[in-house]
Amino acid sequence: MTGSTVSNLTQHWWLLALRGVFAIIFALIAFALPGITLFALAILFGAYALVNGLSAAYTAIRCRHAIPRWWVHLLEGLAGVVAGIVALAMPGLTVLAVTLIVGIWALVTGVLEVLTGIRLRHEIVGEWMLLTNGILSVIVGLLFLARPLAGAVAMAWTLGVYAIIIGVLRLILAVRLHGGARAGTPVAHAPS
Repeated sequence: MTGSTVSNLTQHWWLLALRGVFAIIFALIAFALPGITLFALAILFGAYALVNGLSAAYTAIRCRHAIPRWWVHLLEGLAGVVAGIVALAMPGLTVLAVTLIVGIWALVTGVLEVLTGIRLRHEIVGEWMLLTNGILSVIVGLLFLARPLAGAVAMAWTLGVYAIIIGVLRLILAVRLHGGARAGTPVAHAPS
């Protein structure tokens, strides 16, 4: 990865922050209303996954010339868009179907975030947060796929905990990227 990749990351720090804010809002709603109906949960998840996916896809397309393997970010974004559209188009799905959609989405995005974190480990400070996001996503995805009939309330709480952690980590990384760009300090590690 080149210095222009890091420059693009610092320029678009606000997209990462936006994803973090949406994750935290999603978490707060899930905590405040754990007994929400499956219909509302599907709409809530659909909106979150769609916004998150569009943001990731936009970042990938916008930075495609500067980011090697930009298509990995695009795949993550498309997975979110598809999951969001399915959940919004068919909110009356059963608990099983919604759980499977969420599980597959979390697993796919988690694997892609881990791969991105590994690739960026020598390029940015705080790459452990991206790796942590990915690992948490994989764990949540596997839990949902292993126990798909856990129910909407358990799903709301699990997604709430997951989203608050992911959101806070994304915000911290976005602030670091923005702070490094403003201060003129390099965000990337020196090349080895």
